[in-house]
Amino acid sequence: MVPENLRYTKEHEWLLVEGQTGTIGITDHAQEELGDIVYVDLPRVGAHLTQSSPLGSVESVKAVSEIYSPASGEVTEVNPALADAPEKLNEDPYGAGWLVKLKLVDPAQNTGLMTAAEYQAYIGAEK
Repeated sequence: MVPENLRYTKEHEWLLVEGQTGTIGITDHAQEELGDIVYVDLPRVGAHLTQSSPLGSVESVKAVSEIYSPASGEVTEVNPALADAPEKLNEDPYGAGWLVKLKLVDPAQNTGLMTAAEYQAYIGAEK
């Protein structure tokens, strides 16, 4: 399942752009590869993120993986549910498992990201 309304990175993050706000998460493919997620390290509200730079990390029973920001902007919100329930990333990566929301520097940055069809082809080629 790859939602059509999102844009995707080769590192398996997604971005939803709504006006000047960008919501970031990890893909269903990423959470499957990671296995059971036990901890999420996210930036603070007010932090400035740069496209393609690390924004935090996800720890699973298998490994710790960095998460990269698909866009530049200022963090306006961090998903509070993940502090107590990091498994939401496994259960609902495109919904309740979102990571952060940004005030985007440039909403057009998403044009450099993959569409759902491109991402589907990319993960198909990975296997």
